[in-house]
Amino acid sequence: MAEQKIRFDDGASYERMMGTWSQLAGEIFLDWLAPPLGLRWIDIGCGNGAFTELLVERCAPVEVQGIDPSEGQLAFARTRPATRLAAFHQGDSMALPYPADRFDAAIMALVIVFVPDPTKGIDEMVRVVRPGGTVATYVWDMFGGGFPLEPILAEMRAMGLTPPSPPQMSASRMEALRDLWTGAGLEAVETREITVSRTFVDFDDFWMINLTGPTVGPAVAALASGEAEELKNRVRVRLPADIGRHITYGARANAIKGHLPT
Repeated sequence: MAEQKIRFDDGASYERMMGTWSQLAGEIFLDWLAPPLGLRWIDIGCGNGAFTELLVERCAPVEVQGIDPSEGQLAFARTRPATRLAAFHQGDSMALPYPADRFDAAIMALVIVFVPDPTKGIDEMVRVVRPGGTVATYVWDMFGGGFPLEPILAEMRAMGLTPPSPPQMSASRMEALRDLWTGAGLEAVETREITVSRTFVDFDDFWMINLTGPTVGPAVAALASGEAEELKNRVRVRLPADIGRHITYGARANAIKGHLPT
């Protein structure tokens, strides 16, 4: 099977696959950040606005700017209630269209592994945040088995297939995040793991939701029918249902935060 490039162009499909996971992890992340109210935020790689919505709902910001390269994702974000306060713009995480010291806090939610040059991305976060401001991210622990799609990806690997993967997977490691944050000159750097779980109605619900997303859907569609059925059966065995036929399993993210020197 040829290597599949992951493209996030459909905000609605992404919402079905990752929206619930994003909200579950994002709630814990914001509890941990415990930011004061009334800040100016930038949400870098905001995608379809799932995390931006949490910022607006929970943090009473005076401003939120969401930046993402995908117009398809941004179109979905602009349908959210968050637009009463948040603005969404197409842009590059490594060349943010804002002056220095513009924001109180810069956030990346589940994004850093997709930034072509994570160091440049963090440098841009630091540039647009004022002295004393916050720079933070959380990202699925790709190497530690924490990605929500790991049950499918693990069985693909067991079959000798090459599953789709983000271009900068190594940036999901906790030690890599620490190196990025300290290398950018941030102070009071702290890390934590975020563990969440999600329940699906049954296995077919789990399978169809995950195949509508941009990560494994195209890869499974490219398989021969026999391979696709084998993969589905292997994942079914890996995720046994409870007495009510529900499928429940967990995911884990690595989170980091730091402050600019004053």
